[in-house]
Amino acid sequence: MDNRQAIGSWLSGPRAAVEDAGADLGHRGEQLGLPEDGPGSIARPGRRLGALAVDWALCSLIAYGLITGSYGQTASNWALLIFFVLSVLTVGTVGFTPGKRLLGLRVVDLATGRPSPLRALLRSALLCLALPALIWDRDGRGLHDRLARTVEVRI
Repeated sequence: MDNRQAIGSWLSGPRAAVEDAGADLGHRGEQLGLPEDGPGSIARPGRRLGALAVDWALCSLIAYGLITGSYGQTASNWALLIFFVLSVLTVGTVGFTPGKRLLGLRVVDLATGRPSPLRALLRSALLCLALPALIWDRDGRGLHDRLARTVEVRI
């Protein structure tokens, strides 16, 4: 193995290294009974981050424009609180935030198909802590989704 291949395998992540060794992990969401592509498939990280950026910008705009009138630590704290409330209310009722809807994503409960307000509350609280959202499983679900028994899928 030359250095380029070793560096390339490291950059590709553990999933690519395991698949290069001959293991068949299947597609993301296969264990959950979700399709590989199209509506109902697991949302890709780029769309998820894009939806999060849209929601955060919206919440920051509300905090800056309606509450604090200046941007600083106070506006950031208000933006986090607004983000939490927005996420609990919208995910718990319709299954998506404005950013998720804009990018064609939806949060679904694995058992019922629609997250309950209690699951949305747990998911949103863990998402606001940030660390659980940075720990992913092999299907691409964050720890906050696993603990709330939800998954973010494409519409």
